[in-house]
Formats: sequence, C-alpha cells, structure tokens
Amino acid sequence: MGTAREKRGQVEMVFRTHGGKRRGAGRKPKGKRAGESHAARPAHDPRHPVHVTMRVVGSASGLRRRDTYFAIREATLVTARREDFRIAQMSIQQDHIHLIVEADSKRALSNGVRGFSISAARQINKAITARGGDRRTGRVISDRYHARPLTSPRAVRNAIAYTLSNWRHHGEDRAPLARTWKVDPFSSGAVFFGWKELEGSPVLWPLPPTYHPLIVFRPRTWLLQSWHQFHPLISVREVPGHH
Repeated sequence: MGTAREKRGQVEMVFRTHGGKRRGAGRKPKGKRAGESHAARPAHDPRHPVHVTMRVVGSASGLRRRDTYFAIREATLVTARREDFRIAQMSIQQDHIHLIVEADSKRALSNGVRGFSISAARQINKAITARGGDRRTGRVISDRYHARPLTSPRAVRNAIAYTLSNWRHHGEDRAPLARTWKVDPFSSGAVFFGWKELEGSPVLWPLPPTYHPLIVFRPRTWLLQSWHQFHPLISVREVPGHH
C-alpha cells in the first residue's frame, strides 16, 4: 500500500539446493510501475517538505474523473485530522498522485502516506463499484511510493510547479472540459497563492459554486512559506519538464 516497510531480519539457510542465489529470483515488485527501492528510507528532517509520488495499479487508473476526484478529496479530509502530517499541495493525474507534504518525523511521514493511501483506496474502490455495478476490492496504490526531500527554496519552487502544472506536462490541459480552466481543477492550484498572474491571491476566486477544492494545509515549514522570496512566482502557463 505504498508504505515504508521496516526490513525484517532474515535467517540464512545453512544448505542450498540449486547452486545458491539465482539471478531474478525472489519476490517481484507489485504494480505497473513498481520498482522503488525497498531499502530503508533515509532519516527525515521535519524542516524539509517532501515531494511524494504515488502510483495506482490495474483498473484503478484513470483517476481524472469526477467520482474519483471526490473519492480522493474524501481521503484528504481524513488525512486533515492528523496533527503530525500535512498535505500542502497536490494533484491527481490519470495513473498517479503528487503530494507535497510536511511531516514532524520519519514515522509521521510513513504513517501519513500510508493512511492517505488506505483511505484513498477505500474511497476509489467504492466509486468504481458505484460506477460499474460490480464490487471492486483490492489494492489501488502501488506497494511503494517515491519520496524526495525538498531541501532548498529552488527545489520547493520546482516541485510545486511540477505538481500543480503536471497536467500541462501530460497534455491534460488540452482536454475539452479543461480548456476553460487557468489551473488544473484536479489539483490544489485553485487555492494556491503563489501564481505569478495574481500575486498574493488565488487564481480562482471566488470559486465556482459547484467546485469543491482539495483539502490542503497552509504550510508551516520555512521553505514552503518563503521559497518565493528567492525565486520567481509560478506562471499558470508554465509547462514543467521532467522532474
């Protein structure tokens, strides 16, 4: 479920039967894009925000729909109850989710991502079941997630631009229903205050009456609060490259 698993001690067998360790043997990664290292994650510095990328598996892909949007939004509501883990920015792509988070400790980071994954999986399965009539159960989020600490104002600026403008990177801004939006409606961009075009204000204000934004926290870390003092604000037309 995309959690940071503690490595369990393994007992080495005294005897072998087929010439020892074979290339390619062992448990295979789960999920279409699974492949993140299962090595222990480095220590987490609570002063540093983290860019988390989570990928979905199998028939759960295709997240940019109204029902799955509200399913994931429900998971942000559940996550908002935590005191030690905060989602500051996020976006929903077809087969993955970007989060920029703050966490008070390494354990808080791991538990926070895991809690969000579990809640999102439950709600997405419920939405898919309601849509198709057949009850869907099982994993939704890949068994590992990618977590990149953001240790400088430039890194924070680049990660926010990549997260909120990722729809332009994937061409989702050219979809018919998206052409009237200045920012990605499947992101927290509607309530982001760092857009160049409207400095100090959200791009969409007041919000459309039928639009319910994703639930994110105002940042507490200095890096998320102050990156714009050192680097340019982000344009709504910016197209991020590979990150």
